[in-house]
Amino acid sequence: MNTTAAAREAHVSVATVRGWCRRGVIAATKTAGRWIIDAASLAARIAIGAMKRPARPAVLTADTMVAIGGRRWQKNGMDRVYLNNWTEFSGLDVDYYRSGNVASAEFLGRAIANGRVGGIVGSISKVYFDVPTGRLMFQHHGADALHIRFYDGERTTVDLLGIVSRSIRAAVAAL
Repeated sequence: MNTTAAAREAHVSVATVRGWCRRGVIAATKTAGRWIIDAASLAARIAIGAMKRPARPAVLTADTMVAIGGRRWQKNGMDRVYLNNWTEFSGLDVDYYRSGNVASAEFLGRAIANGRVGGIVGSISKVYFDVPTGRLMFQHHGADALHIRFYDGERTTVDLLGIVSRSIRAAVAAL
């Protein structure tokens, strides 16, 4: 399985799964620039994680948001933690050529056209945690729903804001 599917199954971010692969925490091989993860090894890692501590609710705070990759910004009475890495929580897995062009892309574990990456990434301009209100905020363009066409021809509508929000909360809960 790929990193996106493994992250969904383990309820962690794609970056966490890639770190596990690099450190040898789970059995994985890198083929053509992509991690291929052994399902049995991932299941064992998930079981180990479940034994360590019981599930707890995700408490969004400035510190937890910084811990998952956010950057705190304070100015003119505003206090926010920006998640510039929000695509890590979106289910979008992109490999790039050295030139910076998209080599291959998957969304929610399924192949999409390389040209669709810009549309997904461009649909949300900012994700931040507003510290005084304790709310996760999104600045996005257009409707809340995103229309995706996969390589196999299937078209589907996804709630990108919901996916990102749930993944951020799962990453915070996993801390």
